Amino acid sequence: MDALGLLKIRVRRGINLAVRDAARGSSDPYVIVTCGAHKVKTSVVKSNLNPEWNEELTISIKDLNVPIVLTVHDKDTFSLDDNLGNAEIDIKPYIDCLRMGFQGVSDGITVERIQPSENNCLAGESCIIWKEEKMTQDMTIGLRKIECGEVELQIEWIDLPGCKGCKDGMTEEGCATGACDSGEALMDTHPMRSLS
Repeated sequence: MDALGLLKIRVRRGINLAVRDAARGSSDPYVIVTCGAHKVKTSVVKSNLNPEWNEELTISIKDLNVPIVLTVHDKDTFSLDDNLGNAEIDIKPYIDCLRMGFQGVSDGITVERIQPSENNCLAGESCIIWKEEKMTQDMTIGLRKIECGEVELQIEWIDLPGCKGCKDGMTEEGCATGACDSGEALMDTHPMRSLS
């Protein structure tokens, strides 16, 4: 396995998603997250424009320069699923903070605050937090190419055994081309909901 590590994405909820079933004034949304050829998805929430998924999706990261794209779809029974917008999940600020190392630091500290800009899809301020010996980033991302909608999520990096990962002060280029010796056992303990 040549992954740098795993990224756990907790897809919490959708906010004010677009209507695609005009007869019911609603949608049946689900989320797909892609990174390169790897795809994972949430379950479908029926008839809800503010769905609560509260699901953990895990993807392997092989290259930090490959975009992580979140797409929301409306499940249809007799036709192709409708697109409810997409957004890119920018993990580079999170990886930069992770590389700094925070072992021994006070619990619950906000490491960095990232503001929405033209360079990210954030709908509001995003906080990277060190708590209980792990670093997470909470974010609400605005969906593009659609009239409305946001998705609230949290990301967390998981190191793989035998892999240097990305937090040992390596350069981004060094991290992106690094290889792991193993890690398949850990992949089994962090199930991925793959597309079928």
